[in-house]
Amino acid sequence: MSYEVRARTHPSAFARRLFEVMLEKSSNLCASLDVRTTEELLDLADKVGPYVCMVKTHIDIVDDFEFDKTVGGLKSLAKKHNFLIFEDRKFADIGSTVKAQYIGGVFKIAQWADLTNAHGVPGPGIVSGLYEGAREVTKEPRGLIMLSELSSKGSLATGEYSAQTVEIARNNQDFVFGFIAQNRMPEQNGEDWVILTPGVGLDDKGDSLGQQYRPVDEVVANGSDVIIVGRGLYGKGRDPIVEAKRYQKAGWEAYQARI
Repeated sequence: MSYEVRARTHPSAFARRLFEVMLEKSSNLCASLDVRTTEELLDLADKVGPYVCMVKTHIDIVDDFEFDKTVGGLKSLAKKHNFLIFEDRKFADIGSTVKAQYIGGVFKIAQWADLTNAHGVPGPGIVSGLYEGAREVTKEPRGLIMLSELSSKGSLATGEYSAQTVEIARNNQDFVFGFIAQNRMPEQNGEDWVILTPGVGLDDKGDSLGQQYRPVDEVVANGSDVIIVGRGLYGKGRDPIVEAKRYQKAGWEAYQARI
């Protein structure tokens, strides 16, 4: 289905909001900004912001994190450029623990991240804990995606693990709207999973730490809805504005070819 149709019919209000942003900006690009300082994070978010539907953070690697400065700046840019904020926390503990990690500590993720993600390893309690946390902290819509497949070489997130993760999502569709995956996940009874795919590159094939990259057209043709790109935008002396425009165009053209 087209993004237009899914923006109207998707069972998840959060997913409908995401598709509306994607349509408004003609972008299915998520910028993965894995940098170590607030200045770098906000500078890159400002530069790529006009061309992305989503900015993905690893907030716990920011060495000079200050809630008001780091989060406040990021939220201001999200409003300025109309993108969603995805904190790539990869929660992986029992429900009570992830709830505390989500709403508390120095990062207070539930207060500002539009969406986050979780492993299925602990079982369905992880979703319950995060859902409770979201409802307690904010009335703004929050979304959760499950990690069913990864882009790293030798990943164990395959087969039965992936299948069981889909079952956890299937039983929690009021909060879970999709997956981090390399392929579309099984759908039944009108389900419409949103697939976000990391490890996407127009130039590089991989790195020395096990990351593997696949071409944009292949990833989107295989069912991905949002392509996640990091170093391809700003690594190795690249101009993030030029590269963001390039990936935005490639991702959107691949989507149009798919439908």
